[in-house]
Amino acid sequence: MDLGLKDRVAIVAASSQGLGRAVAMGLAREGAKLAICARTEATLKATAEEICKATGVEVFSKPVDVTSHDQVRAFVRETSERFGRLDICVTNAGGPPAKPFSDTTVEDWQNGVNLNLMSALYFAREVLPLMQKRQWGRLIAITSSAVKQPIDNLILSNSVRAAVSGMAKSLSNEYAKDNVLVSNVCPGYTLTARLDELSAKLASTEGVTLQKIQERWTSQIPMGRLAQPEEFANLVVFLASERSSYITGVSIPVDGGFVKGV
Repeated sequence: MDLGLKDRVAIVAASSQGLGRAVAMGLAREGAKLAICARTEATLKATAEEICKATGVEVFSKPVDVTSHDQVRAFVRETSERFGRLDICVTNAGGPPAKPFSDTTVEDWQNGVNLNLMSALYFAREVLPLMQKRQWGRLIAITSSAVKQPIDNLILSNSVRAAVSGMAKSLSNEYAKDNVLVSNVCPGYTLTARLDELSAKLASTEGVTLQKIQERWTSQIPMGRLAQPEEFANLVVFLASERSSYITGVSIPVDGGFVKGV
């Protein structure tokens, strides 16, 4: 199937590793031109070089702190000026720390809001007018299966990512008339550095091995295994494409059946 992504221009945030990197590589394999960002310049540069070498597409990379509106604004402007257009934006950011409510501080909550909700808002504010002007666009938020089924000890992520989903649903209603589609994709337990971080935290708290934690998670997944980042990326790439032309306002889990709701 031709996804119609050749020469489209896509921003993928927090894309030097993990889910963001997999999404960026997936879009590049379909011929999309890329703008990628992350905080660590060395890792970001290595990822850009790898994607370019593997796919031959043009990749613009820039260190960006997604909690800074000024930095996000500048990054979007430079991307639009460099490529002459902007078609796709995938918002993404690392998750807040794993804690029960009793251990969280007001500062933890403020940081979580800035990291996950405000960063998505900053990108939305900058990219939506550009997409609206061209009457074509895809804004896709990477959230978490926690927005469908809250996860123990992840109250910050459960709460703030749910706010992102609510924002995306509202935006999908407002911008549908402009052929700008807005959706959420909700990863489950996926083999990334973030998962290693969460499992190590739980293992330390409970006094068990990291393997025990991951075996527990796997036992809750009907497919009986954890996901590969590329399996998540495949859905994002489809939603970013021409072929998703009647899909908007949805929150789709990629979780091997972990979420138990209908």
